[in-house]
Amino acid sequence: MSSSAPDTPRQPPRPVATPCVKVCIVDGPTGLCLGCYRTLQEIGGWSGLTDERRAEIMTELPARRSLIDPAKLG
Repeated sequence: MSSSAPDTPRQPPRPVATPCVKVCIVDGPTGLCLGCYRTLQEIGGWSGLTDERRAEIMTELPARRSLIDPAKLG
């Protein structure tokens, strides 16, 4: 007779912080989203990044805004 471990309740997934503001338009010249200033690669892989890498990107975002033509930012 084999014994199996009791089912342990699963924790709900931890929410992932995101800079998304639901303005998903990519600027052609820079490749950055006009809403959050991330690249498509960063947006697509966001949930798979480590907390440390997400934090690094978050600190870079304000400086990225200056790379976009101000006329596009409204």
